[in-house]
Amino acid sequence: MPASDADREPTTPGMPPGSTSETLEANWRRTVDHSTRWPVIAFVSSSVFWLLIGSVLAIVASLKFNMPDWLVQQGWLTFGRIRPAHLNTVIYGWISMAGVGVGTWLWARLLKTRLRGRWMMMTSVALWNVGMLLGTIGILIGHSRAIEWVEMPYYAFAFIVPAMLLVVASFLLTLQQRRVKHLFISVWYLGASMLWGPFLVVAVLLPIYSGVPEATANWWYAHNILGLWITPAGLAAAYYFIPKVIGRPVYSYHLSYLGFWTLALFYNWAGVHHLVGGPAPQWVVTVSIVFSVMMIVPVVVVAVNHHMTVVGHFKKLKYSPTLRFVVFGAMSYTAVSLQGSLQSLRSWQEVTHFTHYTIAHSHLGVYAFASMIMFGAMYYIMPRVTNWEWDSPRLISIHFWTTGLGVGAYFTALTIGGVIQGLQMLDPSIDFLTIVDDTKPWLVVRSVAGSLMTIGHFVFAYLLYRIIAKSGERRDGPVYFHPAPAGLFGSSAGDGSSRQAPSMDADSEETQDSPGL
Repeated sequence: MPASDADREPTTPGMPPGSTSETLEANWRRTVDHSTRWPVIAFVSSSVFWLLIGSVLAIVASLKFNMPDWLVQQGWLTFGRIRPAHLNTVIYGWISMAGVGVGTWLWARLLKTRLRGRWMMMTSVALWNVGMLLGTIGILIGHSRAIEWVEMPYYAFAFIVPAMLLVVASFLLTLQQRRVKHLFISVWYLGASMLWGPFLVVAVLLPIYSGVPEATANWWYAHNILGLWITPAGLAAAYYFIPKVIGRPVYSYHLSYLGFWTLALFYNWAGVHHLVGGPAPQWVVTVSIVFSVMMIVPVVVVAVNHHMTVVGHFKKLKYSPTLRFVVFGAMSYTAVSLQGSLQSLRSWQEVTHFTHYTIAHSHLGVYAFASMIMFGAMYYIMPRVTNWEWDSPRLISIHFWTTGLGVGAYFTALTIGGVIQGLQMLDPSIDFLTIVDDTKPWLVVRSVAGSLMTIGHFVFAYLLYRIIAKSGERRDGPVYFHPAPAGLFGSSAGDGSSRQAPSMDADSEETQDSPGL
């Protein structure tokens, strides 16, 4: 019985006479994309579902700052349960599952081989969703572990951890069958994320901590799950999609290596700076501060590499949804990381600790950086796994502006409000209730900005439903914000197209600075 497209290896040179390189290229891409189709759709659609749940919980939590007596009759609706339920749904449901979905497609594409262990991936999606459902309900009914970033009860992680390990197994099987010698930098970041992420979760769940060591382990984990699980996935996507869409190699592959290894070396030490002023040993906090400041090195390296790659092609941001979202996220990575180095200093912590400034900082990282890159990646990937184009450039534009302006307003308001709040709390002559009253206007902006982002999320969910269901008329080419001039994105149309034409970067292994896909 003949093998299906998904079960065949990508075609290679030496094919029958008459086969052009472009045809061969299109054939193996089609094979690879087809092999990732259902895992990618399952992870992406699941992630967006949890994004919607998390967004609703976020709006409820935010409005409670403006209306503290709203929805307090039932325990499961109180702020102390709604807020951690929001945090866990967006971290483990939205951004983690989105990262796996995007990473799955990138992994197979960059290794030029079909995805192995697809049954593992589909089982992982099922286990992950069960774990998320149990965890969210568990927090809301009062079973929270009361440890920030890991509030979900153990019985939820009993499903999520095996789900993560199944993803790792599938990735390893695919890596073993790779058809490339050179590993593009995105593979390094994705592979590291798959190594570090499950280790972090298992380590923090070990029942061996109490007191000060528990607090230390908590913030070692909370910082690293962002920096060593979420961040590598975001940077892997940025390193692939920026050069891919604009059609030129990464500016410097040597810089990309430097950025990777300095991230690996410095970031894992940085989390304990959250305990400045706490009972943790001061030498531990000081070491954390030192490495937080040293994180300037990988951040500047990545920023320079991305910027120099885009130089001369900024006009393409006007047209490409993928490029606009990803560049927004990449710029936010630079901002949030440099802010994090500043925030680790004791003198600045004295002002910002226990204020809304910290909330602004975390949203700049998880949302403005990681989430915006995931949105951009999905705009590129989904047409290729569904063989269908996005439905409406107008709705995509609404999605970008509601989320971009929303997170911008959110960050600006809570940053300014948080600094004012911190300075006032240092002044013993200012009454605490006065500080609370002065904070209220900034919290109103927070709720409005959060509502904008939530609107964008529902718009994106609608677009995702339309492309998965293949609703509407079939488009002949990719969707742009504005009609793109002929040849701007090359013969591949550069962005979002489900067509299997060759790319601007020629898909050659000879060019090590190129995604080669």
